[in-house]
Amino acid sequence: MNVKKVLILQMRPEDEAAESEFEAFLRVGGIPESDVERIRVERHTDTRIDLEKYCAIIAGGSPFDVSKEEKLKDSVQKGVEDFFSHLFDQVIRVDFPFLGACSGNGLLGRYCGTPISGRYSEGIGSATLSLTEEGRKDPLLKGLPDRFEAMVGHKEACDQVPEGSILLLTSASCPVQMFRIKKNIYATQFHPEADADEFIIRIKTYMHSGYFAPEQADELIRDMYKINTPEPKKILQRFVSRYRALSWDKSFIPPSK
Repeated sequence: MNVKKVLILQMRPEDEAAESEFEAFLRVGGIPESDVERIRVERHTDTRIDLEKYCAIIAGGSPFDVSKEEKLKDSVQKGVEDFFSHLFDQVIRVDFPFLGACSGNGLLGRYCGTPISGRYSEGIGSATLSLTEEGRKDPLLKGLPDRFEAMVGHKEACDQVPEGSILLLTSASCPVQMFRIKKNIYATQFHPEADADEFIIRIKTYMHSGYFAPEQADELIRDMYKINTPEPKKILQRFVSRYRALSWDKSFIPPSK
């Protein structure tokens, strides 16, 4: 039987951060590298994706701000945004399994027409998330504690829940922490794949990217080892196991025109 792969989409131009994020998705998701196809979107010019090859898609974070004025975006960022616009045209039409973390959240929210701004930015560290009523019923979240910690760090977020989507997780500092579109399309503002070591690499990589004052880096690194976030990792694990287990036949994907 031809086993369909998980497609992992990344958009971090910095190699060390990209490699670490990729390894985290594999490790936390429990996915053998042989069962994955990886695309570094910031280096990828072809917007065509054949969904029939995959069982699910995971999209990671990036240093790009989708709320930036268009005239200030460079060609790499514009290429990333164009790629995802084409991808979401397909994914949303057929309700294809997708999980976007952090930048994946902003890109999906913007595609759906919700405002993205710095109003609900969060510093590097952890936030306490709360399940909504719909979140308690969702297969990725069912049985998790009503409140738990997650690793966050972002300069922008969805100002409100995208129209037609379902809010699953919220927090005092950032109301839209996780939402779902249709049955199979998810986005998280937090990082379900991350641990202390992963965030330390990002602190060092993005020290001068506006997430925090550079002189705070040493203190942030020390604080990382005080954070424990097992529940978000379960969300990623459940997403991967759920959609790898399902057998998507050809009727699931409309024929190409």
